Formats: sequence, structure tokens, C-alpha cells
Amino acid sequence: MLEKDRSPLCNHYHIHVYDRLPSTNLTAREMAADGAPDGTVVLAMEQSAGRGRLGRSFFSPGSTGLYMSLILRRDLNALDALRLTPMAAVATAQAIEKLIDRQVEIKWVNDIYLDGKKVCGILTEGAVDSQTKKMKYAIVGIGVNITPPTNGFPIEISHIAGAILDCTDDHSATVRDALAEQIICGMMNLLGEDPASVYEKYCSRLMLKNRYISVHSADGSVTRPALALDVDEDYRLIVRYEDGIIDHLDGGEVSIRI
Repeated sequence: MLEKDRSPLCNHYHIHVYDRLPSTNLTAREMAADGAPDGTVVLAMEQSAGRGRLGRSFFSPGSTGLYMSLILRRDLNALDALRLTPMAAVATAQAIEKLIDRQVEIKWVNDIYLDGKKVCGILTEGAVDSQTKKMKYAIVGIGVNITPPTNGFPIEISHIAGAILDCTDDHSATVRDALAEQIICGMMNLLGEDPASVYEKYCSRLMLKNRYISVHSADGSVTRPALALDVDEDYRLIVRYEDGIIDHLDGGEVSIRI
């Protein structure tokens, strides 16, 4: 697929736009390994093998969403790198809110919800220097459902997937470019912001606080009911199980109990 230079952001960042890719994160990882600079962005109209957390696929049909990955080369230790995902969630939430003039919610740790439906997923990956133990580069992948697919979402995700706009928009390309610009600029601004301020912006949109949830083991074989209390400053989800034990989750999967 020929690379196409369509975005007005190209004057400020290294933007690579494609009609179709297997995965923007995969392409960004290849570019990063070849020395692509900080601020390089890979954007695709469609993904044939979009990826989410925990090895899941991310439905990425053509012309209805924003699928992009941002390469970052910063002096980041392991803890700093862990904050990139919630930071990206804040940047994306702010960008969506500016576009539709409504507040969205963040489902710990990396999903954006609107009206009870997931409209965005985020996947952060990277490479660590074996000697310094610092990040050589990080890749922040962001997928946003802008409009519903023409034939609807696949049946297996139709109960949870949503879009930020209600119906097909003839100006979806303009919306996509504006959203991409806001997310990228927002992410770059947050990287220079006081971490306490970013944490406050994240917590103000947290949808799980004081909600009854199910905590799932990594392989999905064990589920424990709990009450979500809050998120600590390391972005660990604080939960209280039915036996009264309080835990700080640094990863995994949770779902809201109906």
C-alpha cells in the first residue's frame, strides 16, 4: 500500500497515513526499530488485524474510525512508561469531549466509554534497553470508533461497542483528522504537565469508582466480585473483595456487574 500524505499535521510531526494496514502498532514498531524519531505517527483508514489488550483483536473497519500509533522517544523509566496509557486516555477523552461537547468516561485502565458503550481502546507497547532498564521507545496505539459501521458492529461486540457520532457523517475524514490532531497535541502537552494534574484529570472521568465489578484472572478461569474504590497515583485500581480484603490491581481485566 502506498503511503499517502493527507494530514495537516505533517508540518509539525512525522505523519505516515495509509489506506490499510494489518496494525498501526506493528508498523510503528518496525519504524521505531529502524530509528523513527519521537513524534512519528502511523495512521490507517482501516486495519485488517487491529490489536487490543490481552491479545484481543480490535475491530477496525474502513472509513469509520481513527486508528493510529504514536512513537515516543523520551527518557522514561518503567514507572513513567506505565503512566503513558492513562495519559493517552486523558488526551483522547479531552479530544473527544471537545469534538462532541460531552464528557466521556474512562474504564480502568485504557478504554473510553460514552453512554455505556466502548468507543475507544488504547494499547501501549515498547522496547526496554537491557543495560539502562529505560525505554528505548514507546508506542501508544489508539483506536476510536467515530461512526457506526455501515453493517453494524459484529454480533460478539454489538452489546458493548459504540461510536462518538450517532450516524454516518459525510465529513468523517475531516472529523478524523481533527480528532487525531487534538489527541496528538494533547498527548504532547500532557507529557510536559505535572503528573498530579494528569492523575486528577484521569480520576475525574473514572467510571468504576464505587461500582460493583468482577475481577477476572489472566486466563479468565477465576472471577471475584469486588467493589471498586478508586485508582491510586500509580494508576492501580483499588478494590475491596467480599471478604473485606483490599487489593491494588496493576493489571488484568475487570467488568461492571449489572
